Amino acid sequence: MSDLSQRRPNRRGRGAEPAALVPPITPGMIGGRYQPLTQTEMVNIHHLVLRLLEDLGLSQVTPTLEARALQAGCWVDDNGRLRFPRALVEDVIARTRRKIVLHGIDPLNDLEIGGRRVYTGTGGAAPTIMDFETGKYRESTVADLYDIARLVDRLDNVHWYHRSVVARDTETILDLDVNTTYACLSGTTKSVAVSYTDGNSVRAVQPMLDMVAGGEGKFRQRPFCTAVCCHVVPPMRFATESCDAMEAAVLAGMPLLLVSAGQAGATAPAALAGAVAQACAEVLAGLILCNIIDPECRGIFGTWPFVSDLRTGAMSGGSGEQALLSAACAQMAGFYDLPNSVPAGMTDSKLPDAQSGGEKGYTISLAAHAGASMIHECAGMHGSLMGTAFESYVLDNDLLGAILRTVKGVEVSEDTLSFDVIRDVVMGAGHFLGHPQTFSRMKTDYLYPEIADRRSISEWQEAGARDARAVARDSVQKILADHYPRHIGEDVDKRLRETYNIVLPRARMLAGNGFW
Repeated sequence: MSDLSQRRPNRRGRGAEPAALVPPITPGMIGGRYQPLTQTEMVNIHHLVLRLLEDLGLSQVTPTLEARALQAGCWVDDNGRLRFPRALVEDVIARTRRKIVLHGIDPLNDLEIGGRRVYTGTGGAAPTIMDFETGKYRESTVADLYDIARLVDRLDNVHWYHRSVVARDTETILDLDVNTTYACLSGTTKSVAVSYTDGNSVRAVQPMLDMVAGGEGKFRQRPFCTAVCCHVVPPMRFATESCDAMEAAVLAGMPLLLVSAGQAGATAPAALAGAVAQACAEVLAGLILCNIIDPECRGIFGTWPFVSDLRTGAMSGGSGEQALLSAACAQMAGFYDLPNSVPAGMTDSKLPDAQSGGEKGYTISLAAHAGASMIHECAGMHGSLMGTAFESYVLDNDLLGAILRTVKGVEVSEDTLSFDVIRDVVMGAGHFLGHPQTFSRMKTDYLYPEIADRRSISEWQEAGARDARAVARDSVQKILADHYPRHIGEDVDKRLRETYNIVLPRARMLAGNGFW
């Protein structure tokens, strides 16, 4: 367990814990016990990855990246495809960073990524959100981005905030990226991530990041905003504008989430092994280019192959096949020993209902137990990533806690095997309820949900027979009515508004504004 995890404050509203008391779950517990692939199968996939990169390569590389790649030993074939020699691929895998720190705006929210430490957080680019009042889906806005960030800031098991909706109320691409960054930074002190459209957007937000960090050059010292780069258009093509953003982000010292998001049966092979291999090859291509620019770059291996329902071609984020794909990708990242990310929790359900809970439960669990460093999109998402809902973040926070408790596993030691305890009870009271071990293990071994109801049926009925979604809505309203972070001071916010076209009114960011 890392020192970073142990420093994380208790925010569950039950008072400060004694210093020596380790809670039942902490960010960054070790996964990797579930292994859908054998060692031989991983080696076979790796050989295919090398072959794809050397014998097929990727098309549409940008001129500046092509020049860098050629100097490093790559070549361009007669079809204009950039080829990567096996020796270079294996060299980059061997020398790239094994662990990175994703800094929070508040250092207490720093995350040590790598080594099969498991973290869970948001992600996605939903164009719609379920309106909290009407229950109908509508276009998402900058205010929604800010409100979700405020919500995430209070959810212990959502460890970072990668923007999960697209602000549809911005007029230009630059305004979209700038306002997304502003809303994320303003709403939480956790590490944030933004998908930047191109290099111009990355360069435009650098002064903003420095201002929030405390001055020119301060962000580079503790970079708390990750650039999400979908640098490929599967199958095996570079995405020109995103590659431009990737290059700018590396030069700016930003962490990078390098994402390949093919869809099995559409833009990736329907055979799951082929989809895993293609995703690995496409992400490695980006990681190699980033390492050519800066060998110390903070790259995250983001294999995100999705699944098609082959009856319609539509994405199926909650399928069993998706659970297997994400787990296998996590295992391959462990094979390479790279800080990584996979998607899970992307239910196809449009509501926080039984389908949603089931699909989120098994997809996230498999990814976590396979040892994924970062599980993206596992909070709040619905409709195969096309929508989100406020109450789902609260519900999913509860679910994530239970899943992370299973990742921690069963402690086996002389004390936990409990011979003396069993003997004392058998020869004495005949039950364990009052035994000192029971009291001592109450908070170290057991996690208690905040939303899930464990009362008797009669108690539940007498209290109004409310379901989990109704209880979660109460939590959303309480948090969003009261929690308006002030880690960005008024003077800094004023300078940001003077520098950028910020569309979120300042009055909307003050308590008592009438929205919640």
